[in-house]
Amino acid sequence: MTGYLTTHVLDTARGCPAKGLPITLYRVERGTREKIAEMVTNDDGRTDTPILPKETFATGSYELVFHAGTYLRASSQAAEEPLFLDEVPIRFGMSDASAHYHVPLLLSPYGYSTYRGS
Repeated sequence: MTGYLTTHVLDTARGCPAKGLPITLYRVERGTREKIAEMVTNDDGRTDTPILPKETFATGSYELVFHAGTYLRASSQAAEEPLFLDEVPIRFGMSDASAHYHVPLLLSPYGYSTYRGS
């Protein structure tokens, strides 16, 4: 079995999925980032397919960048510029080649939380 990576974004301020939030995935090697995927969350706050599917999955260090400012502006939650949270980077490692990694984001205009989900 080959691993894969998924994500999910929930708007904790409004109590709903964060629809329309752009996400960029980078592979990080020796301090250098290589962009490998860009997606936008659907009505359920998820991407339509795994952000890193089984076919291209590899262990290593990665960074998800959640473009929170785009979502906060579109949902009329943005305060004055510059926003307190505009881009939310989460750097993490995946060491098990057969695992499902799930990295959700719980987002509000002034805070966020993440964890390894299931």
